[in-house]
Formats: sequence, C-alpha cells, structure tokens
Amino acid sequence: MPLPPLVEPVAALSAAEAQRTARHLVLADLGELGQRRLRAAHIAVVGVGGLGSPVVLALAAAGVGTLTVIDDDVVELSNLQRQVLHRLADVDAPKVDSAVRVAADLAPETTVLPVRERLTATNAEALLSGADLVIDGSDTFETRTLVAAACERLGVPLVWGVVQEFAAQVTVFWSAPPAGVRPVVLSDLYPPEGVGELPSCAAVGVLGALCLQVGSVLAMEAIKLIAGIGEPLFGRVLLIDALRGRMSEVPLRGRAETSAAATSVPARPAVPHITAGALDDEIAAGAFVLDVREADEVAFGAIPGSRHAPLAEVLGRPDAFAAEGRVVVVCQRGVRAVRAAAALRSAGADAVVLTGGMDAWSAR
Repeated sequence: MPLPPLVEPVAALSAAEAQRTARHLVLADLGELGQRRLRAAHIAVVGVGGLGSPVVLALAAAGVGTLTVIDDDVVELSNLQRQVLHRLADVDAPKVDSAVRVAADLAPETTVLPVRERLTATNAEALLSGADLVIDGSDTFETRTLVAAACERLGVPLVWGVVQEFAAQVTVFWSAPPAGVRPVVLSDLYPPEGVGELPSCAAVGVLGALCLQVGSVLAMEAIKLIAGIGEPLFGRVLLIDALRGRMSEVPLRGRAETSAAATSVPARPAVPHITAGALDDEIAAGAFVLDVREADEVAFGAIPGSRHAPLAEVLGRPDAFAAEGRVVVVCQRGVRAVRAAAALRSAGADAVVLTGGMDAWSAR
C-alpha cells in the first residue's frame, strides 16, 4: 500500500547535486520533490557487511542527506567476497572508515556519521535516535532483535533483510505506522519462542552476489518510504531463491490483528541429535559417521573411521547414503549437519546429528 512520505523536503538542491542526480529528477514518481526529500533524510544503517555495503553505496549515490553507519568491526580478507564497500587496502581497518571514504567519493553532499561501537541493549535506542528510518544489515539474530526492539520503542520504520547461503528475505517493520495502518513488527515474522539457534554465514556460507541484490532491495525500500512512492514491503515478505532464479512474496500481518493470519517462516522438521559422549556406542552398534565438512576442514583432523562427503554432495544425492543403515552426521559445529541429516532422512536414511560437531568431539 502507498504510504505518506517520511520527511519534509529541503528547500532546494545545489546545482551540483541536481546535475549529479539528474536521472532521478526526470522520474515521474520520484522527481525533484522526491529528490529533495532524500536530501533531507537521515537513515541509520546497522552493519557495514554483506548487506550494509551495497546499502551505503546505493543510498549515498541516491543523494540521501545523512547516513549514520554503525559497526564496531574491522575488515577481514574473507569479507571482500561480498562486502563490496571495502578493498584489499582496508584489511584490518575499521569498516566504518570505508563508508566515510566511499560516500565522499560518490556524493560529497552526503554526510556519513561513523559509529564504531557495538550495538547493545543499553545503547541501541540512543544510537538509532534521530534517524527517520533504520536499515538492519547486521549478521546475528541477537543484534537484529535489539535493533527491532529499539525501532519499536522509537516508532521508526525498520527495513529488514536477511541472507543465508542462496536465499534471502526482505520486509519492512513499523510499530507506529500512519493512522489506519496496523503495526507489523519482527515478532510477527519470528515469534521469540520459535527462533531457536540460527546458523551464521561463517558456518553455512553466503553467495556474495546475492548480498548485492538484497542490499539493493533494502535501499529501494528505504527510498520508497522516504519519498512516499510506490508500495513498500510493509505487510509483505519478499522471498528470494537465487539458485532457482525465483522471487515471491507472502503476506505478513501483525499478531495483534489475528494470530491465525500471521505468516512465519516454517521451521525445518526436527532432526534427532546425539552427544559426543554417545558416539562410541553408536559406532559399536553399527552406525557410520558421515563428515560433511569441506576438504580443507577435514585436513585438520577427522573422527577415526568416518567417511567424508561435502555437504553439497550429500544434498545433491542423498539417496546414495540412504541404504547404509544408521548415519551419524558431523560438521564443525553441527549446523551443516542438520541440513544433511534432514535431506538423508527425507530419502529414508536413519540419520542423526552429532551435537556440537567436531568442536564437541574434540573437547570430550
């Protein structure tokens, strides 16, 4: 549904800014008025990683007036596969420094306020206060929960996205939307009691190109809300399946409106787990251990007698392992093993997961 613009426009654009954003000024829905609203806007971006990087690039290029960029981390070499704001020369430097440099190169009239600080329960509201809109590009559900709670208290819209492996979700939460519009918040999508332990991208991986796509969608949602154009993803969740080249959406309504109408991401069926202490008994009873880590991980050590098949191979042909009796699936920490065991069980195998993976086995 169309929503009114979030901010009042500045009186005028400078001649240089008008020339730089000339292709925006001729857009029928955005135009010069919308561009002046972008110039007046203050957007807070939490995280300058895989999602925050393209968001900062897009919003600075779009002419957003002020960006508060919050991240306490430094650039690592493994970040460069997806965090396109940073360069090799930035390794070991604060991530927020990249945001300041790149935004200045793109749009000198955009002010970037770098905050090299970890967002916590005690400072979240203060860090986000003053922003017209917040974009969450953080990479842990704990931080996302803190950001969402602070936005709910502040009453500002939260443009929210998550990407993992080859899939992504994007939506907009808002606890205090315009009159006549019902609130939708994070707990409507992910009820606290149903979240459980979520894997990190370090554990399961993420496609770098997908981060660019999702970051672009996040920036577009912010632009629509600021300028009051189009139909933001408020009350809808955009689902992206990069491997199959599919984008779809599902409705999302506030639980206060009706719990039956609330749309949540369905949890995977439960997969049985065993402890590291029970592994010897499993092997003695005839089970075999399937190690689904990558070859470079296995090179550092493996459970004696285990069989190695990387996760992608197991997911690609689970039937090949289905007739081999009891299977104990192991990865480094247990996250990838859940996916493999679920696929094996769907193919008819009696598969269980070693809780805590190799880390737990090594620590026995």
